[in-house]
Amino acid sequence: MRPKPRNEATRSRLQRQKQRDTQPELQLRRALHHRRLRYRVDRKVEGLRSRPDVVFGPAKVAVFVDGCFWHGCPEHATAPKNNSEWWRQKLESNVERDRRVDAFLRDAGWEVIRVWEHEDPIEAADSIERAVRSRQSQDEGIDG
Repeated sequence: MRPKPRNEATRSRLQRQKQRDTQPELQLRRALHHRRLRYRVDRKVEGLRSRPDVVFGPAKVAVFVDGCFWHGCPEHATAPKNNSEWWRQKLESNVERDRRVDAFLRDAGWEVIRVWEHEDPIEAADSIERAVRSRQSQDEGIDG
């Protein structure tokens, strides 16, 4: 059971937290679009409850833009002081879920790319473009 927020400001901040179309996601998508890469946003992948933030379906590349707080960034993660045990368990379960999702997608033939919210979107888009183009050329080599 979720604990009650300690004050109204905390409750309000958590309610405003976006689940998609965050600034890091939008910046990355702009950089990918600029490279003429076409993708789907928040697309369901068969057999998976979580949804990748950016999906390149034919190339089978799934991209997640992870928030430092919610996904346990080794550089920027913080631990709330209020309800600390509940938050510790919650954030650990997020990381465990991320690993399960990664394993599921890889077993299904997908390449999984995780980008931290603090990463440079241009550098991340470069890496994603290389992965997508590589997988596209592999497919063309097999089919062509």
